[in-house]
Amino acid sequence: MADRPDPTPRPRQPAAHPALHVDGLGKRVTLPSGELTILDGLTFDIAHGDTVAIVGASGSGKSTLLSLMAGLDTPSDGRVVLDGTVLSSLDEDGRARVRGERVGFVFQNFQLLPSLTALENVMLPLELRGDGDGDVEAPARAILQKVGLGERLGHYPRQLSGGEQQRVALARAFVTRPSLLFADEPTGNLDTHTGQAIIELLFELNRAAGTTLVLVTHDDHLAVRCRHRLRLDSGRLVEDERQAA
Repeated sequence: MADRPDPTPRPRQPAAHPALHVDGLGKRVTLPSGELTILDGLTFDIAHGDTVAIVGASGSGKSTLLSLMAGLDTPSDGRVVLDGTVLSSLDEDGRARVRGERVGFVFQNFQLLPSLTALENVMLPLELRGDGDGDVEAPARAILQKVGLGERLGHYPRQLSGGEQQRVALARAFVTRPSLLFADEPTGNLDTHTGQAIIELLFELNRAAGTTLVLVTHDDHLAVRCRHRLRLDSGRLVEDERQAA
């Protein structure tokens, strides 16, 4: 009886550390005209299982912040601690390993591989993670069925509409059961009706998986769907607001 596994370990984790801790984060680049500050001294925490919107005008640093939090880029100052791991303490291979084990991505332009079918695109992250010895096809088929593409498994991206391609991208992001999901303007290339359907699906999948969702958007109507909002202005954090549950 004492050995019975705990089916819901995640709620305990925030007591140890947040899903993401950003401390004094800064990013600068050198241009011919001089040094440009993209992000300046950002500090905040994101809790496990939270839904977070990063908002602000174009050029405010939203996508740069997402790249730093995901370990796709390295900061000039400060640090990002992802689920207890200081990303700047790792080399690129180490950061890639963390992403493969814990992180999912959804992008504005889908980023599906055109030479792979919908099923193969969704299977790919499982294969890259080293799940090749197991059955990677069954979970890929199951989640494509869940997003409404059970009849499109063998279709290539060029044979799918924009909304269908983003559904494949959502399936690919969630199939690895990531602890964190980063979405960068996930409806930016979709019409309003299709975009709304994708957002509903994103939040539905996120609720079912209990994932921490970090969403970059310029759309305040989408941002209010999230419990936690971070607003950037010219690279500075000007709002860190949490809604009541």
